[in-house]
Amino acid sequence: MIPTSYYLALSAILFAIGVAGVLLRRNAIILFMSIELMLNSANLVFVAYSRQFGTLDGQIMVFFVMTVAAAEVAVGLALIVTIYNSKASIDVDDASTLKG
Repeated sequence: MIPTSYYLALSAILFAIGVAGVLLRRNAIILFMSIELMLNSANLVFVAYSRQFGTLDGQIMVFFVMTVAAAEVAVGLALIVTIYNSKASIDVDDASTLKG
């Protein structure tokens, strides 16, 4: 039996890596990967507590988070492709020049 604290520590590490990726990188694809990493670390916490308390509530919540993450990726990648076609760059700082 692996203690729940190990899962929480792993989740905290993954979330910190994701935050570092969002704050330090300017590439839009890396930014989306970092956001997905943070969402997956939250999913790990939901599943760990669901396992600890013996309920399915956390695992059901993971399905909702995964649905939101899939929608975010679909819309986000469409925006990245559109920005790349107009600017020939996926740098986040270049996207700020698209203001009207």
